[in-house]
Formats: sequence, structure tokens, C-alpha cells
Amino acid sequence: MTNTSMNMRGKIIFYEERNFQGRHYECMSDCSDMSSYMSRCHSCRVESGCFMVYDRPNYMGNQYFMRRGEYADYMSMMGMRDCIRSCRMIPMHRGQFRMKIYERENFGGQSYELMDDCDNMMDRYHMNDCQSCHVMDGHWLMYEQPNYRGRMMYMRPGEYRSFRDMGMSGMRWMSMRRIMDSCY
Repeated sequence: MTNTSMNMRGKIIFYEERNFQGRHYECMSDCSDMSSYMSRCHSCRVESGCFMVYDRPNYMGNQYFMRRGEYADYMSMMGMRDCIRSCRMIPMHRGQFRMKIYERENFGGQSYELMDDCDNMMDRYHMNDCQSCHVMDGHWLMYEQPNYRGRMMYMRPGEYRSFRDMGMSGMRWMSMRRIMDSCY
């Protein structure tokens, strides 16, 4: 395997202790439950690619976006209250980005199609809530506050009929950003 194809796949190394100490686990794909590899994880290093990490197994709980870099004490940096329990590699996407957002569940109410980042849904579309979406092309991050702040949710191509049914009850999505290949 060449370095180019290795970089396209992504690689993240998790460490049990802060500052890259203790046992470690190297990951180059999705991992639904890290507990079989290590009892805790308090630092990580993303050598290539982008990943979403989750504070619960099976890609549940709070989500955090990790791009290439070192996270010596990510819990204090990101405000995490728990350690990483699962991770998902974000595949590189080349081409256009398209996502249709809906005001209500099951694709109801106002709708708008996005092809680029939106830093404030209320200002741009006069839409104060987004409860479902359809991602046609690309990979996206949705944020609960304007200007890409607050809790986030990773969206890959597919239909999302109800964010509430996905465990995001009470969340309001106010900004969206494309995950560009610049993180590779």
C-alpha cells in the first residue's frame, strides 16, 4: 500500500493516558466499541484523515470532529465529560456537496437545498429549526449554534427523517459545514 492510499484511508492512535502515554490502539477504520482494546482513552493523535469520535459505544452520545493533529488532553480542550468509546472514519469526498434541510420531521415544512457551508440558518433562510434532512452528496457537520459552535452531528449521505428518533431530542441545528478534503 502506498503512502498516498494510506493517507486517504485515515489513521488515528488512541492512548489511555493524557500526553500520549500508556497503552495505545491504532485505528484505520470504524470502531463501534473500543472497550475491548483499552479501558479508557484520554489522548489521541490523528496521523491522517478525519474522524468522528463518540463518548458512547456504537457511535452514540456526544460527537466530536477530529482532523489531522495531536490531542494531548482532548477532554479539557473539547469539554468532553467522558472518554472516547467509539470512532468513525470519515471517507474523503471529491465532487459536489448537496443537502436538503427541512423544518419538520419526515421532510415536512420549509425546505432548502445547501451546496455550501451555512454559518447561520436563521439569518440565511429565516428558518428557526431543522428536524430532518436528506444528504445527497458529501459529508457534513451540523452544529447546534450559529457559526459552527456547540454540539455537533456527523451527516453522511442518506435520509434522516427525524433527529429526535436519532437521540437528538431538543437539539436545534443552526449551522452546517461541509467536510472538505483539506483535512486529509
